Amino acid sequence: MNQLRTLLKNLGPGLLFASMAIGTSHLVLSTKAGATYGWLMIIPILLANLFKYPFFEFGIRYTNVSGRSLVEGYSRRGKAYIWMYAVITLVTTFTILAALYVVTAGLFANLFGIKGVSVSVIALGLFAFISLLLIVGRYRLLETSLKFVVSILFIALLVTTILVLYKAPVEAVSGFERPVIFNEVGILFLISLIGWMPTAVEASSWISLWSLEKYKTTGKPPLKDALREFNVGYVTTALLAVFFLLIGYRTLFGTGTELSGNAVTFADQVVQLFTTHIGDWAYIFIAVSAFATMFSTCMTAHDAISRVSIDVLEYLQPRKKRYEKPWYYAVAVLVLTAVNFIVLTAFSANMGVLVALATFISFVLAPVVGYMNLRNVTSEDLPQNTHPGKAMRWLTYAGILFLSCFAIYYCWIILM
Repeated sequence: MNQLRTLLKNLGPGLLFASMAIGTSHLVLSTKAGATYGWLMIIPILLANLFKYPFFEFGIRYTNVSGRSLVEGYSRRGKAYIWMYAVITLVTTFTILAALYVVTAGLFANLFGIKGVSVSVIALGLFAFISLLLIVGRYRLLETSLKFVVSILFIALLVTTILVLYKAPVEAVSGFERPVIFNEVGILFLISLIGWMPTAVEASSWISLWSLEKYKTTGKPPLKDALREFNVGYVTTALLAVFFLLIGYRTLFGTGTELSGNAVTFADQVVQLFTTHIGDWAYIFIAVSAFATMFSTCMTAHDAISRVSIDVLEYLQPRKKRYEKPWYYAVAVLVLTAVNFIVLTAFSANMGVLVALATFISFVLAPVVGYMNLRNVTSEDLPQNTHPGKAMRWLTYAGILFLSCFAIYYCWIILM
């Protein structure tokens, strides 16, 4: 009971990580993996979660022990590190937020049956509403609301998965053949899936900043307690990815159904594949759950990117100017809203293009961020006894190699 009370008290960074991760990578890519390639895609999903684990764990470890953010750690390693992360932040954050919001706008239009209004306009409304919530509520609102949202989503998807497994899978159409995974199309999809599963590696610095915010109100817990709380969130994200994969596999695999790149059409397909297999009575329940999944992801990602942008600007300057006043955060939230809305509009609300662009960039740069995180947690900033052990280091090297090989192969495909 004492461990449970401690865990509930420390819930925060790991919970926000789970909420942020259970978005496009799960709802879109995991579902599509099961629907297109079948249950075998559980292997790359589990491998991605395994090999990326150290990169995110280091965000908790470094901040808990040193009291600093990962971004500050990069600045302490040298100018090259902080400039590298600044470039990564600049490139990835705009595409990631735009992709998340366009999917969420599609689900919103589907849920409320909105006709004649473009996805861009709906996304603008979501941008405005979430910006207001973040500016007024900040971290406390995020943590409090997401404790309920993530718990409900996990239970809802667990029940849905059980119902889907209880019924027989859909019958394959005549002449159906399993698509080849290891060809150019399959490899490109694998890169997208692994690149954003469970989420982009640069999000490790987001967890670091959430930890600092959490410690302001509850104090800093022992390292083992902080890691236990994060592990709960991480395992939750992996399980939900498997749930979405199984749902896509049992309801669409072999039918020849192509999941659309249009946000509204895709949202309708996702909700319909649930209800066709379970029953029309589940429509509103599933539609609300899917929308809540993406809405919470938008909130957490928007908050985190605003925080990390401020942190990067601070440590890029020789005389580290402190951006601690509330209005700095408000300006960052609003600037991200404006820039990402422009990006979304320029791509004509095409979800497929945005998701592909965001996942590719995150995937290619993942080994670089992973190495930077390893340098932080093995530096003099942390006492020797808090450095990751041999097993964790070997897993980190394996993860960097795993992601690098896919990234190199992808570049070879593009150049050839």
